[in-house]
Amino acid sequence: MVGDDCHRKPSQLKFVRVAQMLLFSNALCDPPLGQTTVLKSHQDTIKFTVLLESSKSLPEQDWEAVLWHNGHEGREWKELALQETKIPETPLAIQSGSRPQVYRRWYSVILKRPSNLEPVQFTLKYRLSSYDTWKWVNEHSCLTDGELCFQPETPPEDLINYLKDFSPDFSIDQIESETPHTRLWSLTSSVKAAEGKVSGFTDTTLGVPRSFSRWFSLVRIWSPWLAPRHGQGQFSPHEDAVLSSFLRMDGLHLVLLAISGVDEVLTVFKPDAHGNVIVHSRNDGTEPGQARILAAVGPTFNVALAAVIYHARKVVRGYDNMSQEVKEEMKTALEKDVKAEWMENWYDGLTYCTWNALGQDLHEQKIFDALDVLKEKGIHITNLIIDDNWQSLDNHGQSQFQRGWTDFEANKEGFPNGLKHTATTIRDKHPNIQHIAVWHALLGYWGAISPTGNIAKNYKTRKVRKAKGLAEGTITVVDEEDVPRMYDDFYKFLLTSGIDSVKTDAQFFIDLMDDADDRRDLIKTYQDAWTIASLRYFSIKAISCMSQIPQILFHTQLPTNKPRLMVRNSDDFFPDVPTSHPFHIFTNALTSLLTSHLNVLPDWDMFQTSHPYSSFHGAARCISGGPIYITDTPGQHSLPLIHSMTAPTIRSTTRILRPNAIGKCIEAGVYVPYESLRFLKVGTYHTGSSADYGVSILGVFNISEQALTEVVPLRDFDGIRPEKEYVIRAHPSGDISPPISLTSDFSIVELALDTKGWNILTAYPLYSLPSSVEQTAIAVLGLLGKMTGAAAVVGTPVVEFRGIGVVRVN
Repeated sequence: MVGDDCHRKPSQLKFVRVAQMLLFSNALCDPPLGQTTVLKSHQDTIKFTVLLESSKSLPEQDWEAVLWHNGHEGREWKELALQETKIPETPLAIQSGSRPQVYRRWYSVILKRPSNLEPVQFTLKYRLSSYDTWKWVNEHSCLTDGELCFQPETPPEDLINYLKDFSPDFSIDQIESETPHTRLWSLTSSVKAAEGKVSGFTDTTLGVPRSFSRWFSLVRIWSPWLAPRHGQGQFSPHEDAVLSSFLRMDGLHLVLLAISGVDEVLTVFKPDAHGNVIVHSRNDGTEPGQARILAAVGPTFNVALAAVIYHARKVVRGYDNMSQEVKEEMKTALEKDVKAEWMENWYDGLTYCTWNALGQDLHEQKIFDALDVLKEKGIHITNLIIDDNWQSLDNHGQSQFQRGWTDFEANKEGFPNGLKHTATTIRDKHPNIQHIAVWHALLGYWGAISPTGNIAKNYKTRKVRKAKGLAEGTITVVDEEDVPRMYDDFYKFLLTSGIDSVKTDAQFFIDLMDDADDRRDLIKTYQDAWTIASLRYFSIKAISCMSQIPQILFHTQLPTNKPRLMVRNSDDFFPDVPTSHPFHIFTNALTSLLTSHLNVLPDWDMFQTSHPYSSFHGAARCISGGPIYITDTPGQHSLPLIHSMTAPTIRSTTRILRPNAIGKCIEAGVYVPYESLRFLKVGTYHTGSSADYGVSILGVFNISEQALTEVVPLRDFDGIRPEKEYVIRAHPSGDISPPISLTSDFSIVELALDTKGWNILTAYPLYSLPSSVEQTAIAVLGLLGKMTGAAAVVGTPVVEFRGIGVVRVN
């Protein structure tokens, strides 16, 4: 900076080094670098849109930009010049607080579909003039080349075109798919029977998926939980997979699903050293069983996944493994009306949980005090979960895995007047609390049943060996014939004590039993007894936790013969582990790809509103489509955050603003790994009383350890109609885009996020009004100042033009 004299303001230098300009410049591209973009068979061209930014601390300059790609007959790399484009309305740009002001220049070019349909790799380079050195985007952004895949007009018909070297032990049937443009196969193979207490194990080679570039799996990260894994090239997850998908070089998706819970058989996928998919099966039955695999190929991941899920539901339904009592109870639960206010309060009420808030040394006075603080702060919760450590247990002072459940009644140290007194006191002092839930483990407690307690005296028990690993050893459990009676008695006691809901945890323990006969006798028995008792006494008001074992996924959570169950969707919120928070959101978004197809409402777990990642978690819960629980330490609350997630009703209650579609990773992000330096995008959708009003909501999260900037295209939003125009509104800034559509020249938003940054983008449809003066359109935004304010719209907006200057919206 220089000045003519000491009294005048300095002016910018007229000449700046090229190296400086390049250092403070940035290039963004759509389709993006670092991932694969698929073109449908009817798409003959693809438009590249490039944004070049340079710092306003330096003079604005003209740039030369080039698309560098190998989409030619000889596969050689050549350049394609990008043309600068002047646009009438500048696309919405949402900046992070730490980002400097920049100049923006837009460029575009059309790339034709190659005749050979092989994947095309591409990158960008740019410079100030023909005399300067090119700046390659890859070298400065840590992103790999982008890739284009081109789908064929007629996909191959036979499974052998998608898998090679699969074992002749498989019986293969091609079956009609219920989803469009997909092919579906059922594969079965024999699994040897158990002998005595030892299960039968069989490994069968499914083969190597042909011609794929990327894969994605949902694996058993440990016994109770699923988590995503990604890779390029050879299939190589480190854990057992339940679901695996392969993005082929022709842009098609091969989805494999391993079915469990039928014929006492557990089935998962493993890799071998050569990249084969190995079907690993365990049979607890006394007769030979079957491994059941479904394979589907489709133009998108989601449509291929739907094909295998729909047929898996038929498979499970066709295998009649439910007792007549269970069937009758399910039928009754479906036929009787679930009270609307139960649904509204349980699904849509703000919930407080004691776990992280009050610690493991739990007693009723702590609960009373915490609720009093919430009331003083004006936080009106609807549901309360009394988490672990209210129960009567043995072995005081030992680890939770060494303690067993002794009695239905609460422990006398923390609840001296009994559970009913606690519940009654809470309801009397806090009439806003509609439902009170208590925590318990599926087998009773972490250490199951005390062998010397009243429960062991009143119900038949058996000794069970747990597998090596988590708290291995022998535990006492209620035996098969008495499990239904125990659950019926226990839930009857809870209901008479003023408890009308439960959180049933540690459900995976039924799969940790080491002996085949124990698993055979108890896995389905406990699932069915819990399902019947919870429906009978609590209707929909139950939470299933640590229950993502394959047998429960297919036997309990997939069938649609009962009301929808609330199910924890991932491992816990760990407030004191900073690196866990981005991965928590990533895991939930990817796991919801599967769980959104189950008969469940995915629960992304509790969180704290006064925490370094509080708004990050809050935004994720709002777009999840599931419940919102807070577990704040008393007095440590963020009222602005709570208010942005909720809204008061005319009945003086508080509701969360929950979209009516389950949030999940968008289609374009399925194969994008956690370490990719790309935004995580979670899409959901909200409709009014008819499909005429539909709002698409996109949660965008920076899960990396550095600030990122991307362009977000309108096609990333779910449910966008090609014939409609939209405006995109950002939360929390409130910025609104110009009207855009899928056919607009620049239907994109630029978004910059710092580490731990997030933004919620909502695409609102525009309603055109007839006018003699000029064309006018409006959008119905819902509640402002809310993360998902569009979810407050419960009807279908009716827009009427009442003359010039008068518009009525109902």
